[in-house]
Amino acid sequence: MIQEERVIREFMELVRIDSETRYERQIADTLAAKFAELGLTAKEDDSAARTGHGAGNLIVTWAAEGAENAPKLLFTSHMDTVVPGRGIQPTLHEDGWITSDGTTILGADDKAGLAALFEGIRVIRENGIPHGQIQFVITAGEESGLMGARALSGDLLDADFGFALDSNGELGAIAVAAPTQVKIHMEITGRSAHAGVNPEDGISAIQVAGKAIARMKLGRIDKETTANIGSFAGGGPTNIVCDHVELVAEARSIVQEKVDAQVASMREALETTAREYGAEGKFRGELLYPAFCFNDRDDIVQLASRAIGSLGLTPRTFHSGGGSDANIFNGLGVPTLNLAVGYENIHTTKERVRAADIVKTAELVVALVQEAARGQVLKGDGRLPQ
Repeated sequence: MIQEERVIREFMELVRIDSETRYERQIADTLAAKFAELGLTAKEDDSAARTGHGAGNLIVTWAAEGAENAPKLLFTSHMDTVVPGRGIQPTLHEDGWITSDGTTILGADDKAGLAALFEGIRVIRENGIPHGQIQFVITAGEESGLMGARALSGDLLDADFGFALDSNGELGAIAVAAPTQVKIHMEITGRSAHAGVNPEDGISAIQVAGKAIARMKLGRIDKETTANIGSFAGGGPTNIVCDHVELVAEARSIVQEKVDAQVASMREALETTAREYGAEGKFRGELLYPAFCFNDRDDIVQLASRAIGSLGLTPRTFHSGGGSDANIFNGLGVPTLNLAVGYENIHTTKERVRAADIVKTAELVVALVQEAARGQVLKGDGRLPQ
């Protein structure tokens, strides 16, 4: 049913459109036009006014046809890319891999997902495949910290299960868990003095920061929790006791209570040390996105596993160490998994994807829709019939 030449041609077209994060206007307009060609209306939300990005999120709702009682599905991919992503020249090699010319990224993250979604829609239409209601949410600003999804209103969503097509790894892999992340900003203000004449009158913010960091447990905290300091800025001439430094850090965990505890311990280390040395310590933590965690028995995982198995692939669940739009959709009340698309070396000029994997991802979109329609009616407890 999938037309390989068509889906690969569309992928090549999409990656040639410049869409570095914050500059999504052209790709958003192109995607909206493609949905219109398929008889679907893409509505753009007002998030661009809040995020400063070139476009808002696109939301498309496709009414049920022939399977009105099927669970409502949501598919999501993002429209933006990382840099360097201007002037991408893709090449399909004889071995089946698609790459850029090596001067830019390829943009398979996440235009492989976008191409697969459009092909899936065409195949469902062309073959009259019964389906329940399907929403497509194409986000802007994913690569700049999930900005588009974070600005999305949950009132726009209407789905029982969601699937993000935005994970690296071999097809069949299912990210069933991903951590929450707290971004941490720390400031230490000491007192300046001449470093050679009267250093004892000064309070070195650098020294206080170093002592505070030494009290913090960082790196791998446990199998579900990590913490890291990413930048340490401040200072000046060596003859002046430094009176101000700023640190930027993060903490992550799949378990909310654990990340809360980690953030609290880092705050305590900073504030206690600052008091001991007579400095001022400021600590601010910002929740960027919530965690999610499913197990193999959950119905959304069972649905995905059956669809993957129907394609002759082996479903494999794993816990991701990074966040994605799937975190946001889970936080907005739509149980969402992140599915592997097969691309490799993302965010580098060596990024690549197999043409066959884009085709297979399109097949997976159709299989997920068919599997959901096969269940038809949700049980009273929100589970799919077996």
